[in-house]
Amino acid sequence: MIQLSDLTKDYGTTLAVNKLSLKVAAGEIYGFIGPNGAGKTTTIRMMGGILAPTSGKIIIGGMDMSKHPVEGKKIIGFVPDRPFLYEKLTGMEFLRFCSDLYDVDRDLFPEKAINLLQQFALWDWADELIEAYSHGMKQRLIIAAALLHEPKVLIIDEPMVGLDPEAVHMVKDILKELAARETTVFVSTHTLSIAEDLCHRIGMIHKGALLAEGNIDELKNIAKLGEARLEEVFLTIIKENSFI
Repeated sequence: MIQLSDLTKDYGTTLAVNKLSLKVAAGEIYGFIGPNGAGKTTTIRMMGGILAPTSGKIIIGGMDMSKHPVEGKKIIGFVPDRPFLYEKLTGMEFLRFCSDLYDVDRDLFPEKAINLLQQFALWDWADELIEAYSHGMKQRLIIAAALLHEPKVLIIDEPMVGLDPEAVHMVKDILKELAARETTVFVSTHTLSIAEDLCHRIGMIHKGALLAEGNIDELKNIAKLGEARLEEVFLTIIKENSFI
């Protein structure tokens, strides 16, 4: 469902992403982890069509994003690390705005919006201005908005930032349900315990390059660690490749 081939972003003074190649299957939750400045957000912005790559290919749902950007974006739900919300709109009005961007059937919108607001525990705030929402509520609203058009691929940068434990549990369950229905989820996070619990496979990026990839057991083998948490595995692999 997602294929990145030799994806590169060179700013001239900084090589942010360096010939990154990976594949993510339908229904898979793929975790993307790395230190600050590793190239995670740049990669996600290129996948979402916010940035143009210097070279390489992004294939999503069989479509080359450089040749079919509009068609490709129609099957993507995109949640950036710093989402912009029109805070003078109510939660329901914001969902209406997003549904119009994705040409969601107007007859189907009310049911979709109500279901999502209830699912993300926002129904009681549906008619309140977004400026009155907490940070966690805004985060839940932007994820709900990204699901209105029932995307085949959900790309999320740091989805759990600002969420309390109950909301984290809620979002994890929703992402697992989406994957069970064959939605592909590509998630970048600094919270390694969440990646360990949520993701089928994990890719580790450092200085723009993919260092290691696999499920938890495969990553432990790469790090030559028998019983270890993802944090220890991550630090070991990063240390071993610090010369890059």
